[in-house]
Amino acid sequence: MMNKYPLWKNLFLAIILVLGFIYAAPMLYGEDPAVQISPNAGVKPVNDLASKISNALKQANLSVKSSQQENQNILLRFTDTDTELKARDLIQTMLGNDYTVAVNIAPATPSWLAALGAQPMKLGLDLRGGVHFALQVDTDAVVKQRMEGVVKNISDALRQADIRYAAVGQQQAKVMVGFRDPQASANANVLLKRQFPELEFIQQNQGDRYQLIGSWSQQGLTKLQQTAIEQTMTTLRNRVNELGVAEPIVQQQGPDRIAVDLPGIQDTARAQQILGGTATLEFRLVDIIHDPRSAIGGVPPVGSVLFNYNNNPILLKEQVILTGNSITDASGSFGEDGRPSVNISLGGGGESYFHRVTGENVGKPLAIVYVETPMQEQIVNGKTIRVLKKIERVISVATIQSALPGNFQISGLSDPAEARNLSLLLRAGALPAPISIVEERTIGPQLGAENVHKGVISIVAGFLLAVIFMAIYYAGFGLIANLALAMNLILQVALLSILGMTLTLPGMAGIVLTVGMAVDANVLIFERIREELRNGNSPQASIHAGYERAFATIVDANVTTLIAALVLFGIGTGAVKGFAVTLSLGLLTSMLTGLMFTRAIVNAIFGGRSVKKLPIGI
Repeated sequence: MMNKYPLWKNLFLAIILVLGFIYAAPMLYGEDPAVQISPNAGVKPVNDLASKISNALKQANLSVKSSQQENQNILLRFTDTDTELKARDLIQTMLGNDYTVAVNIAPATPSWLAALGAQPMKLGLDLRGGVHFALQVDTDAVVKQRMEGVVKNISDALRQADIRYAAVGQQQAKVMVGFRDPQASANANVLLKRQFPELEFIQQNQGDRYQLIGSWSQQGLTKLQQTAIEQTMTTLRNRVNELGVAEPIVQQQGPDRIAVDLPGIQDTARAQQILGGTATLEFRLVDIIHDPRSAIGGVPPVGSVLFNYNNNPILLKEQVILTGNSITDASGSFGEDGRPSVNISLGGGGESYFHRVTGENVGKPLAIVYVETPMQEQIVNGKTIRVLKKIERVISVATIQSALPGNFQISGLSDPAEARNLSLLLRAGALPAPISIVEERTIGPQLGAENVHKGVISIVAGFLLAVIFMAIYYAGFGLIANLALAMNLILQVALLSILGMTLTLPGMAGIVLTVGMAVDANVLIFERIREELRNGNSPQASIHAGYERAFATIVDANVTTLIAALVLFGIGTGAVKGFAVTLSLGLLTSMLTGLMFTRAIVNAIFGGRSVKKLPIGI
């Protein structure tokens, strides 16, 4: 039949509509104030911690809406924000610095929807309130620091290969190696190109002096700068946990900038101090001579320091044999025995000393200490002041199997999750790039709520005006277009939820714009049907011709707008990208609903039967 969809196409549209309802439904349930509790690195979790916390909250007359535990993390939901904040303070005092206690917002989505992966949309900074920072990463300093380590490694490599050289020096981002023998220069050129593929070496000879000049290749420089950005982002993500931020956003902007959005945070000074704080790693030998239990409550042996590891005391040598600045890369993997491990790459200097010390202590344990210096509040003479406090945590202890070279492996880890966490901490502590705040913007929670209110009003107003116009001007066909318009909004919300997009105020503007564009497609179709009816064609033929002949015009109009939206997404940042995303998704859903859904409804009502007149207005 001319105006009949095949069964498969109707089923396809029905499935899309059902999925749209499912993944848009979480927006109806809202969110709960919550407190999230997670152990810090190197802290062994307590089995009955959840019940202890629940009992403490009951004694303080703080009611918990629900409690859930996943792996080592505990999530407590509350009915209101006041109870949430009181519970946070109580739990933080109870657990101390061994745990991160963060205020969060947990979606109140039913379990059956959550099991299907349906989650509500995330709200951006302008809708929830908070702080936005644009951070400039000094990648040039990282290149210079890395080159200092390369200079040391080149000296070690030449000595180990028994190649005599006159001098090794550094000039900005270049390394200069001098020789008195042309054969030594040629041998060094072959060796260094093989061992340092990220550098490009050229020979420069003057009289009886022979020189190799090494500089970063474009590929090596790009990789180094991108690694510095990624490591800095990893460090920042770790630090924002201390702020208790719900759904923080840390993302790269351009080649050397990072945007940090902290929804719900209003204390910009504290945010700056935590983001700009220091964090590094230390490798220390374990003191296996003395009993750590004898140092509890007393004075540790000379040259040793008492730490806690997995809730047990441990003595470490005071001398640090390697710091996190020497680590250039770390990745989780599996060792030869099939157990989880971490692969470490060094290159920031100090490798030769590390190699010698580990060679002298084969069979002995080596500890990795995570060191951070956050800013904490203290009350002095009745005034609250912020001071730096050094916090050290042992995050891993492994046995030295052999003298460790520039690339080695930490094995014997309990599970892949521990390997991933350890590699993340090692990367975060390696080569932290200097950062500076180049932009700061604060949005109050009341303004955020007002933005949400105004944004919703604009979407509803635009939707209702379009619905009223279509119903009056196109009668029965206008009602069909209104159904498609509602489907369009549902599908947009569902897609934003499925893709995990963050909805911003410009994103809401994009939704409002696509509401009008979705109606525009139906206007073109209905006007074409009217024209066919005026030309004397039958209603069935007019419906067919209306959809077929308006198709190309609608696609052309939407594709040109889609190209503009993709350009905005490609070159824009922040709010511009949010607008481009919702506009692009809205264009796709409006074409689907305007062309296919309305056609399916029209076919179901008018197709396959004799129709003398169409309810398409005057």
